[in-house]
Amino acid sequence: MAKKQASKKRSWFKRIMRWFFFAWLASMVYLVLCKWMMPPITTTQIGSLLSGDGLKRDYVDWNEIPANIRLAAMASEDQLFPDHDGFDWKSIEKSLSTNPKKKNKKRGAGASTISQQVAKNVFLWQGGGIFKYIRKVPEFYYTFMIELIWGKERILEVYLNVIEMGPGIYGAEAAAQAYFQKPAIALTDTEAALIIACLPNPKRYTVVPQSKFVGWKHRHILRQMHNIADDPDISTLCNAGLTANEKPRKQTHKKG
Repeated sequence: MAKKQASKKRSWFKRIMRWFFFAWLASMVYLVLCKWMMPPITTTQIGSLLSGDGLKRDYVDWNEIPANIRLAAMASEDQLFPDHDGFDWKSIEKSLSTNPKKKNKKRGAGASTISQQVAKNVFLWQGGGIFKYIRKVPEFYYTFMIELIWGKERILEVYLNVIEMGPGIYGAEAAAQAYFQKPAIALTDTEAALIIACLPNPKRYTVVPQSKFVGWKHRHILRQMHNIADDPDISTLCNAGLTANEKPRKQTHKKG
């Protein structure tokens, strides 16, 4: 009897391990395919459909994403993006050492890079609480793998196509059409900054009508765009694949 029970346990263990192996293998095939194709759908997009927000998206190629929205994304979300290995270790350390009970903790002082956001949006799920902590290990793994296999251009291209930029609005092209009735490639610097400014919480911080947070944040982003535009690594990434007419002009924004 004891031998039968031990045999059953081994059998179940083998089945579980086999299931995990095939799930891992399928995810790796999907990850490699996504180096060249856009994700057919993500869990966040499914959530938008189920919640009634709908799904508005228009995936575009790298050379149809303008330099100014590439710059705005890095200026706002991840200024070290061209240089890190997927993780901002200093920010992670700072985040871990921050007292969560501190009432005056600065808003938006997170440690999530663009690469981590892509890993979460394409392969995993949103949400806080215990699900946030369960997600951390696979998020670390997928972040490492896309950095290794995709490279920076592809990560930023996918980011600016799949990130939610309003209720049910995904990607820069869909956002440009929804908010400004023009293609993303025709966005002005201010319009690009306004779109990116909603990213902390695109359902709460709205571009149209413009929320108070977006009004403040987009001006901050414009200043940061000016500050980092001349960085060689950022400039190279912003200009990659674009013609001379599509490259960013020197920013001249007033402080204040």
